[in-house]
Formats: sequence, structure tokens, C-alpha cells
Amino acid sequence: MTTLDPHAGNAPSDAKAPGWQRYVPGHHWRTADDEFDACKQGFWLFLATEVLLFAGLFVAYAIFRMKYPTAFANGSHLLDWRWGGLNTIVLLISSFTVAMSIRCAQLNQQIWLRINLIITIICAFCFFGIKFTFEYIPKWHDGKRLGRFFDYPFATDPHEPIWWSVYYCATGIHALHVLIGAGLLGWCLFRAWRFKAYGPTHYTMLENAGLYWHLVDLIWIFLFPLLYLIH
Repeated sequence: MTTLDPHAGNAPSDAKAPGWQRYVPGHHWRTADDEFDACKQGFWLFLATEVLLFAGLFVAYAIFRMKYPTAFANGSHLLDWRWGGLNTIVLLISSFTVAMSIRCAQLNQQIWLRINLIITIICAFCFFGIKFTFEYIPKWHDGKRLGRFFDYPFATDPHEPIWWSVYYCATGIHALHVLIGAGLLGWCLFRAWRFKAYGPTHYTMLENAGLYWHLVDLIWIFLFPLLYLIH
């Protein structure tokens, strides 16, 4: 819970003080540290549910790849590892910059905090743009679609539609998480720019958004070799 109240608790009464200095924890918390620990623990529990979501996709991948290895190998050969590799680099850069934004909040380096958040958000949209412009759209036009929509004329295995279903489901859900993460970081950027909401004594929301972004990066680290590097 985020409260910006210049007249509550021990917060400075100066309305011109930055938001992180005027922040006070919710009345039901003993201290700001208790609130921070509870928020972070709760967010880790949420991330565990996200891991369970992607674990189901990984299990489906393992089962279908074991049953239809030729279809998966054929489908993987039709992916361009260079685009996947570029997106991997983009996400690794964004993970560094989001971590730096949290460090800048801890050091009260407000300008660099915002710059790092901007770079992270740009990387998010670069990832999304590359995925749709150079991967999804060309494949869809070629007939490399999922399930019953599959009509790629050069397919050599009848189970290739299953491969494309797994590919689109896994990467599509991941791309949705990229957009959600960009939204969270965009909200953090707005609050950092407008209110200077994050500083040495308060950066809970920023750190949790950073944890979410690291999960997005970690999931892609698994998806990239599983989908693009089968051969």
C-alpha cells in the first residue's frame, strides 16, 4: 500500500519534499520495514504462481516433443535463431537497466533512475516489435499457424500443427507478460517523474516491478533454446 501523506506519522510536513521522503507505511504495519518485507514476500508468492503457469507449458512441450520429435525438429528449423538471439540480448540489457534503476533509487540518483526505466521500457517494446514484425506476421502469412489454422504447404510431418500450437502459446503468453511488465514499469516511471516516489527509504513498488521483469527475462532464457535451438 502506497501512501503519500505529508501530515501522517513521522513524515516531513514540507509538501515540496520528494514522495519517497513523505511516504508513510499503512496504519496496520508496525514499521516501514515490516511493510516492505510483507510486500516482497507476497510478490514472491505471486511469482510462484507465474512459474506454475509456465511450468504447464514446459510440461506440454516435453510431452509433445517426446511423442513427435520429427515435427518439433522441422518446426524449429523454420525459426530464425538470429531474431530469437537478438531478443535475448534485448531482454538481458533490460534486466540490467531495471536492476540499475532500483540501485539508483537506493542511492537517490533520480535522473539515472528515470533513464534506466526508459531504456527498460524501450527494450520491452523492441522485443515485442521484433516478435510480431519479423516472426509472427511472416509465419502467419506463410501458413505456419497453430492447430486447425495450419496450412503450410511444405510441411512434411502431420504433427507439425502441434509444434506451432506450442510455439504460439508459449511465446504469445510470454509476449503478454512483456507488455504487462512494460505497463508496470511505465507506471513506476510516471510516479518517479511526477512525484519522485522512489528513494533510499522507499522503493517497494519499483523493486517488485523489477522482480516481475526478471521473471519475464528468465522465462525467455528457457524458451529460446527450447524453441529455436532444437537442431
